[in-house]
Amino acid sequence: MKLSNQQRLARAKFALPSSVTLLSIACGFASIVISVDNARVGDPDDFRLAAILLVLAGVFDALDGFVARATNTQSSFGVQLDSIADVMNFGCAPGLLLYCYGFTQLGDVHPTLERMGGLACFVFVTCGALRLARFNISHGRTDPRYFVGMPITAGAACVASVVVAWPDPVVSLAPAFMVCALMVCVGALMVSTIRFPSSKHPKGKVMLALVGVCLVLLALLQERFFVLFFLLYVCVTLLLNIGWKLGWRGVAPPKVFED
Repeated sequence: MKLSNQQRLARAKFALPSSVTLLSIACGFASIVISVDNARVGDPDDFRLAAILLVLAGVFDALDGFVARATNTQSSFGVQLDSIADVMNFGCAPGLLLYCYGFTQLGDVHPTLERMGGLACFVFVTCGALRLARFNISHGRTDPRYFVGMPITAGAACVASVVVAWPDPVVSLAPAFMVCALMVCVGALMVSTIRFPSSKHPKGKVMLALVGVCLVLLALLQERFFVLFFLLYVCVTLLLNIGWKLGWRGVAPPKVFED
């Protein structure tokens, strides 16, 4: 049966969000290819490029939801595709990047450490997948102002920020152990029940002031700003959760859903 122009337009409109998601997947896959090709070479510029591609994948990941809402083309297919893309872009791709960046240069001298690094990166990937699965089944049953556990996109950006700030590959033991600890700790934060503020939290003058401060720090610190940003993001979130436990209500705590 021949489709009318209106039907073709409707189908094309529904394909828009998925097309943006595919662009996100393309960035994640490109990051994986660059990381693997550069594993033994150790070119800092290529490692930084692989990390920046993950940031770009995050931009497209945010855009696909915006496009779907703007065109009123939300669908179950789009939700599933987005979830699969997130596992690859923000689980597998950063895990592989940090493995190639932090351990492959040490493999010939310290093969056991290389395996430990691979295990730590696998922990990160596993925690990211578990975090996504929990989000999918609990969507609509938690306070939208807060995420339960660190979002996988933030976790990926957190570990990638280290590569952006210090793109030279790890060639000594102490930094390699620090990368191991980073991957395990960020993975643990993703599967934790710690509440992380979301973009749906009410915005006011304080938020605008914080954005202004961040822009100034970005201009001053450049690539290393992102490491400072995520360090403060995690520390402030932990202090906020501790404050709630102790009864502080200066910032509204998350609502608890009985089911």
